[in-house]
Amino acid sequence: MEEMNGMAIVNTVWPFLLMGLIFYFMLYRPQKKEQNQRNTMLNALKKGDQIVTIGGICGEITKISDEYVHLKVNETTEMKFIRGAVARPLRTTETK
Repeated sequence: MEEMNGMAIVNTVWPFLLMGLIFYFMLYRPQKKEQNQRNTMLNALKKGDQIVTIGGICGEITKISDEYVHLKVNETTEMKFIRGAVARPLRTTETK
């Protein structure tokens, strides 16, 4: 009789464990990996890099701090952005 109760508990619990594993491998793990890649990209930014902001503004970094990025958009315009507003660096083929 006790063996039957143990089997009933196992049969009840295993679907929840399976859903937890699916959640981890399909949602949490890829999101964490993408977040780590973005943080690595933001930490690698330096003066002179060509970037694109989330709003689509392209330019060259003239000054960078922990919180802000100063972006030279053209010869006379320099803009200040929060560092998190950087979408990605421009590839060298895009800047020519």
